Amino acid sequence: MSKVWTKAQIKCALEEAGMTLTGLAILNDMSPSQMRSVWSRPTRPAERAIAEFLGVPPAELFPTRYPRRKSSLLSAENEAAIARKKEQQLSDKGAAA
Repeated sequence: MSKVWTKAQIKCALEEAGMTLTGLAILNDMSPSQMRSVWSRPTRPAERAIAEFLGVPPAELFPTRYPRRKSSLLSAENEAAIARKKEQQLSDKGAAA
């Protein structure tokens, strides 16, 4: 089972490795503010940079953001129900043809 990372643990792991978010931003040709925004919203380049530096998959560091969802308005359950309904409609069309 993978570890559940908190913001504090991610920051601590970076610090223990002698790295800051600003330093990581510079190394990855990003602005420091873009790197810091990783805490408040999905920022794929920042997530990827942190994950690569720590040697951990982005989905392990930010599990609520993966897998990528198409809509932030729908809950995962409702999004899945809509996808099932669409699949059913497509199969019904195929059977009618």
